[in-house]
Amino acid sequence: MASPLLLLPLAVSSLLLPFTAAARVFSVADYGAAGDGARYDTGAIQAAVDACAAAGGGRVLLPAPGDYLTATVHLRSRVVLDVAPGARLLGGTRQADYPPESRRWYVVLAENTTGAGVTGGGEINGQGGAFVVTPNPQKNIMVSWNATGDCEGDECRPRLVGFIDSKDVTIHDITLNQPAYWWCDNTMIHNVSIYGDFDTPNNDGIDIEDSNNTAITHCHIDTGDDAICPKSTTGPVYNLTATNCWIHTKSCAIKFGSTSFFDFKKLVFDNITIVDSHRGLGMQIRDGGNVSDVVFSNIKMSTRYYHPLWWGRAEPIYITTCPRHPDSKEGTISDIQFINISSVSENGVFLAGSKHGLLRNLKFKNVDLTYKRWTNYSGGLYDYRPGCQKMVKHRTGGMMLEHISGLEIDNVRMRWSRGSLKGWDVDPLLFQPSTVDKLSFHDWQSLAVSR
Repeated sequence: MASPLLLLPLAVSSLLLPFTAAARVFSVADYGAAGDGARYDTGAIQAAVDACAAAGGGRVLLPAPGDYLTATVHLRSRVVLDVAPGARLLGGTRQADYPPESRRWYVVLAENTTGAGVTGGGEINGQGGAFVVTPNPQKNIMVSWNATGDCEGDECRPRLVGFIDSKDVTIHDITLNQPAYWWCDNTMIHNVSIYGDFDTPNNDGIDIEDSNNTAITHCHIDTGDDAICPKSTTGPVYNLTATNCWIHTKSCAIKFGSTSFFDFKKLVFDNITIVDSHRGLGMQIRDGGNVSDVVFSNIKMSTRYYHPLWWGRAEPIYITTCPRHPDSKEGTISDIQFINISSVSENGVFLAGSKHGLLRNLKFKNVDLTYKRWTNYSGGLYDYRPGCQKMVKHRTGGMMLEHISGLEIDNVRMRWSRGSLKGWDVDPLLFQPSTVDKLSFHDWQSLAVSR
């Protein structure tokens, strides 16, 4: 069902809370939970949570073995949900299982909490398959709970875990499986495994929305839509660090936006492996927010084509700013560094600012880009979606440059794989007729290599 995690407005100090063996443990079994996967255990789980909160906090244990079917569980301050290894929390598949407002459709929901968390080594499962109306190997058609008009289309589905207006949140050692949609929070996220259906849209891994001081470490994300996705809907996103993660997605592995009304600043992504994703590192700034002071470092990736129903055209790096609508404000992107990056990709780097939203001061240092084809999907398209020019036919460039002021290239190599570029009309560097100035090239090479 829902996508795993979502981080909503949280001005939080993200720390890993010192849970100790002395913390009180409240087993849901003691409150009448059946754990048979057939009967709803919502009442028992909520009773254990409330009792734990009333006692000043502690752990609420879902013991193993057991499948605990539930409607929305509301976490409280200083309560940590502990799903034991071999236990599963199963999200209900009825709209009646969730609160009236779509923004609160989570299996586990914490609102205005301090010190809440999720851990234990077990699994939270959204039963996402139940929300597929028509299975489609290109892109599943999903259920829409849109009776009230409170949400839109295939986004009218529940999510897995959400922390809203909370602080001192920790999520670690947990598997989030089969989401129907995504999740939100501001916090320490450590050793979390996320598995979403590869053909399900709006099935993000971790969405950091309007949240500050967030750390993501040692996470494994394998899902159909964007994997790590900062968004700025009602406020800025500052001080996000993501390190030591493995990502596989049918959309963008790391993507800013496309919801981007406020600024993104001081974000670091380091030591990340991206495997067979539709797009690697992306920024889709469409709503007037600005991006600055971002570092991507020590990243290895492969990017490939999938069906064009999915946003992305196999770009290893995709940095864009343009108005979502003709009357939208144009944001800027500045002071972005790509350091120690290597990729094997079916398409080139795409750097496209806009007339009033230039890309400024981009730096590429120690970057190795290998280009080859291994799928049969058509190339020759640039993907500006959402909004802007949408899909544009174009010859392929190793690096396409448009509306840029300030680009530094230092030890960058483009390697073109012989025998695997049939049908490509390629240029190592492709300049669009627009503002492109303040370029610096040092030790740049474009080489033909064997497969």
